[in-house]
Amino acid sequence: MSAPELVKSNKMFGGWVRKYRHQSTELGCEMVFSVFFPPAAAVQGAKVPVVWYLSGLTCTDDNFIQKAGAQRRAAELGLALIAPDTSPRGLGVEGEDDGWDFGTGAGFYVDATADKWKQYRMYSMGGHGALVLALKNPSAFKSVSAFAPICNPTQVPWGKKAFAGYLGDGWQEEGKAYDATELVRGYSGPQLPVLMDTGLDDEFLKTQLHPWAFEEAAKGKLQLTSRMNEGYDHSYFTIASFVSDHLDFHAQYLLASGPRI
Repeated sequence: MSAPELVKSNKMFGGWVRKYRHQSTELGCEMVFSVFFPPAAAVQGAKVPVVWYLSGLTCTDDNFIQKAGAQRRAAELGLALIAPDTSPRGLGVEGEDDGWDFGTGAGFYVDATADKWKQYRMYSMGGHGALVLALKNPSAFKSVSAFAPICNPTQVPWGKKAFAGYLGDGWQEEGKAYDATELVRGYSGPQLPVLMDTGLDDEFLKTQLHPWAFEEAAKGKLQLTSRMNEGYDHSYFTIASFVSDHLDFHAQYLLASGPRI
């Protein structure tokens, strides 16, 4: 990976929102990501804890940075926020822009194995991606949280379409490696603290999200708090409403120790 190049910088709540671009050797294209550096990071030699935010379907790093309103609380707590993009862009793969839920902006961050999509190698996407990364790498994280995650993708339309496309004929089995419910069933690591927020008025709750599947599978394996919020939907209005709760949650575990930049 080439050294990141600063694209723009905006002061916010005493800290700085900075957008970077770099040439990704893994994906074979230019990629971007955004970082919020809290005021505490400006002190010479200071290092601050990091919260990673993985955006979901159709999003870029800008969605969270511009819509969630997370920087005020992050500045107060002294947390850095890092928001990567959701998929490669501009690869010229036939069909990459044919649908909103597959291809550009919808990489699911899987390490694709189907030849046509082999440059789509980004591991896991959105709230579901946060769960997958934590379950597969529990020693790398102090805590994990998610907004309206796709909890059991091998069993719902979004996941079936994505996995069949990116993983090919063996997607039913390979897809389990990107399915948080399947992963937690076989999980034997530390009982990570997990916070999930889902809206009861989320239009995708019954057809795509299935938080109850993850809740059942995670019993006795994680310190899971799963909140179902009346009146809230699948939008950044919901994320903005609860993002401070999530930062406070992570601060409990990160401020004592954790990865710092």
